[in-house]
Amino acid sequence: MELQVQELTAADFSRWDSFVDGCPEATFFHRAGWKSVLERAFGHDTYYLYAERSGVIEGILPLGHIKSILFGNTLASTPFCVYGGIVALSQEVASALRQAAIDLAEKLKVDALELRNTQASEPDWPVKELYVTFRKAIDEDPDVNLKAIPRKQRAMVRKGIKAGLTSEQCDDWERLYRVYSESVRNLGTPVFAARFLKILQETFADSCKTLMVMNDGRDVAGVLSFYFRDQVLPYYGGSLGEARLLKGNDFMYWELMRRSGEEGVRIFDYGRSKQGTGSYSFKKNWGFTPEPLNYQYYLVRSESIPEVNPMNPKYQLFIKAWKKLPLPVANTVGPLLAKHLG
Repeated sequence: MELQVQELTAADFSRWDSFVDGCPEATFFHRAGWKSVLERAFGHDTYYLYAERSGVIEGILPLGHIKSILFGNTLASTPFCVYGGIVALSQEVASALRQAAIDLAEKLKVDALELRNTQASEPDWPVKELYVTFRKAIDEDPDVNLKAIPRKQRAMVRKGIKAGLTSEQCDDWERLYRVYSESVRNLGTPVFAARFLKILQETFADSCKTLMVMNDGRDVAGVLSFYFRDQVLPYYGGSLGEARLLKGNDFMYWELMRRSGEEGVRIFDYGRSKQGTGSYSFKKNWGFTPEPLNYQYYLVRSESIPEVNPMNPKYQLFIKAWKKLPLPVANTVGPLLAKHLG
């Protein structure tokens, strides 16, 4: 039967997610819920393409369109997600989805089409060799997991434990936002609107949890994590200044690892980092091996790969200035910019 490429509607969300659940190459970021998140939280146009034959889905490609005067015009799979790209049962299906995405990118006259692949899939497309991901198996026994952490990093975890820090899981996105927004401001990055966390919590209620870390009853760190199959993906995390001396970040990720292992999770996905950054070194110090991410591009109007990231020298003055903004100002202005930084 003839293969047909269609665009996802709400009526077919369950069919799409059934394909994601049954396909080993699919990730949490291929779930249909992200279409609703991108539309509701940021107002971006989405084009979730799927290929079917005889009523059976054989491949998917989620796409989001971000158009900004400051940060460019990109069609990406998928904005605000570390993984994306084509997931298909055959090369025929992958080719059909790829061509449909190219046609759409040309029609929208974007600068570039970006596929956030874990593995390179388009041999002739340029690759951005900037990002890596960190994934590692964990055990149900906390002692096994603790001993697997290299000695120096393990000492940091123990310092956090000895400092008397405590942790608890909750669904309170407002608590997390208070900590996260200050942490992001201190890094010189615009923060998204608080309602983004609210929408994530509502959309992925079955697979989204927040872990808060307290010092004497006060929140000093927190992280929102996604759960997919046997994996945990800490995604939006941050801490206040006082947490540094207490090794709050070290304690937080250890607590997440400990709890997850005991709950049956077997893969700890530390997520994406840029090579040569502090977060890259932090994750590597935990004994995780960096795995290159193959972000590939089909250039439409742009002559080179877009470089919308803090490593770009042209953003350095902006970053230094943003760090000095009063927090209420940063939290008011930040969402207007952050919605385009997916």
